[in-house]
Amino acid sequence: MKKKILLIATGGTIASASGEDGLIPQLNADALLKHVPEIFEFCEVDAVQPYSIDSTNVTPSHWVCLAETIKENYEKYDGFVVCHGTDTMSYTAAMLSYMVQGSPKPIVLTGSQQPIDREDTDGRINLRDSFLYAAYEGAADVVIVFQGKIIAGTRAKKVRTKSFNAFTSVDFPNLGVIIGGKIIQYIPTQKQDKPKFFTKLNEKVGLLTLTPGQKGDILDAYFRFNDAVVLSGYGTGGIPEGEYYGFYEVIERWEKKGKTLVVTTQVQQEGSDMNVYRVGRGLKSRFELLESYSMTYESIITKLMWILAQTKTDEEVKELFYKTVNYDLIGG
Repeated sequence: MKKKILLIATGGTIASASGEDGLIPQLNADALLKHVPEIFEFCEVDAVQPYSIDSTNVTPSHWVCLAETIKENYEKYDGFVVCHGTDTMSYTAAMLSYMVQGSPKPIVLTGSQQPIDREDTDGRINLRDSFLYAAYEGAADVVIVFQGKIIAGTRAKKVRTKSFNAFTSVDFPNLGVIIGGKIIQYIPTQKQDKPKFFTKLNEKVGLLTLTPGQKGDILDAYFRFNDAVVLSGYGTGGIPEGEYYGFYEVIERWEKKGKTLVVTTQVQQEGSDMNVYRVGRGLKSRFELLESYSMTYESIITKLMWILAQTKTDEEVKELFYKTVNYDLIGG
């Protein structure tokens, strides 16, 4: 019996055509499906299009829309394929991992580096592979399928702007690969009985990446406008100390006001470890901050948006932050 899959089209490069000012999403969901007629041999497909945008323009309200679309249609379909622009696909995959937790049905994000109607596109194979995985009996939870890779939704990062091999899985193996239309699953899914849906987010989360000589007044401004700040330090999570920088004074002031601080690292691989150097250990021993360890920027930011919509109690924020969701937190 064929699996029933819902295509959720949102625009992106895969649906784009050239205009006077460059590529812009123009193709609707039905037009996309015409480029992959072979998928109808192994699944039944319906399509919806909640919006059509360049993914650079994605906002948290779009994530809420996606989660609500999946929730409304969840019982009617065996899996979901979300066509999405590549620029913020990692953020959306991470956010859906928190908004639709423990889904026993696959939620597959994909897109392309070239529009689907071009001769040299990667769009057709990415879309076909995504439907293959969405109809696969062993598939579950939120993933990105791109250039033959199956990547957990919280581990993906876009690392190339133009090449077809655009995404990598950071500090975690690919869940599997798709080669010649065949799925090779490296890490078996652990299917839960039913998902937990969340449709509220707190947008007031900021990311400040340190540069040499940057002073604490910038961090102070970030705290004024946000309920949580992700401070991206150097190496294993080092934050400058001393009067010249003034970070400690700023952090102490906003900690007393109930703001949340997460410290991460600018280094893409191997994560943070603030206990290695004094510039990390001193800060961590003095304040009730959270350390990201191996989490990606995308996962940290979206997880905080989800958490702070559920609670602002320090202990509950900490408990939820350190609870592993879809492989987001490894080590620590």
